[in-house]
Amino acid sequence: MSKFNDYNFKGQKALIRVDFNVPLDKQTGEITDDTRIRAALPTVKKILSEGGSVILMSHLGRPKNGPEDKFSLKHVLGRVSELLGVDVQFADDCIGAEAIEKAAALQPGQVLLLENLRFYPEEEKGDKAFAEKLSKLGDVYVNDAFGTAHRAHASTAVIAQFFAQDKKMFGLLMQAEVASAEKVLHNAESPFCAIIGGAKVSDKILIIENLLERATDIIIGGGMAYTFFKAKGGKIGNSLCEDDRLDTALELIKKADEKGVCIHLPSDSIIADKFAADAEVSAAPSTNIPDGWMGLDIAEEARASFSNAIKKAKTILWNGPMGVFEMENFQGGTKVIAEAVAEATASGAFSLVGGGDSVAAVNKFNLADKISYVSTGGGALLEYFEGKTLPGIAAIKE
Repeated sequence: MSKFNDYNFKGQKALIRVDFNVPLDKQTGEITDDTRIRAALPTVKKILSEGGSVILMSHLGRPKNGPEDKFSLKHVLGRVSELLGVDVQFADDCIGAEAIEKAAALQPGQVLLLENLRFYPEEEKGDKAFAEKLSKLGDVYVNDAFGTAHRAHASTAVIAQFFAQDKKMFGLLMQAEVASAEKVLHNAESPFCAIIGGAKVSDKILIIENLLERATDIIIGGGMAYTFFKAKGGKIGNSLCEDDRLDTALELIKKADEKGVCIHLPSDSIIADKFAADAEVSAAPSTNIPDGWMGLDIAEEARASFSNAIKKAKTILWNGPMGVFEMENFQGGTKVIAEAVAEATASGAFSLVGGGDSVAAVNKFNLADKISYVSTGGGALLEYFEGKTLPGIAAIKE
């Protein structure tokens, strides 16, 4: 995994696939969270410091009909320049004459940002000819976009075939992401506690099944917990439930029992009479929620028992919140879990937090620096823990 560290980029044009798919304010177009840009800086700075030049390529949003101003990477140009301390150049296209000319003219220490790759449908289709055009812009290919590693797109996977084995590599961010994920998946120290939250069981079935082979404890919170309670005969009121997944929930509990894995479900819930910030709020056993009420967070007993399980762990994976933490009345459970993960980490556990909502939570509660590793890849990390091969990783490892 240290090919990048050992490579000398002097005089080389490095074509880097970054993930600058950052959130923008709908009115102003201003960046609201530059985490993904900051995550790519060490890779870019190493190349520049050695006398190389850099061509950055990324997508932004989901444009469907070619170029649209709201999806233009021009919106991130100023911030990238500011964070790098370099006047980053911009090409109005990612292929074509301007991109070719500007890339060819790059001098050591200079940086060029290409326009949104997804302005071409060929990017998401994994078109080989499009990938080849991109490849001609640089001498060496660096994939540092873990957030898109699960996509077999032209710039994330297909492009690698146009570079010799010693001219394609992971960047520092990708190296750190893969190393952290592999540590949890293949070298986890026991007890290993996986915290799985979110709305739907269907979104997390594969990850839970894969973790049953590895974890000692699996904590299940968020809306998905109520499918388990209903499956076991509980009254869940108007709580979120996937009725077509009741048998699946029972099957997962049965498999866990057979493998000696402890499944933790929240014994009590913070409930509300409607899904709204101004709802009337109460607490109830998770198996006896009154009609007309819904569970929107874990309550005191569940918070305490979950925290105890987390604090005993030596390895922790967290994917998904415990409730609707965006609303102040229902953020307490997620906050307690975040604090427990931070406390366990301080006591020597290795913690990996991934998935947009979980990452947003640790950032909201100012605990990101208390976690061993906060992943930039939501879908990619999920698929990795489901046991799937990620095209962006396979293309470099081949």
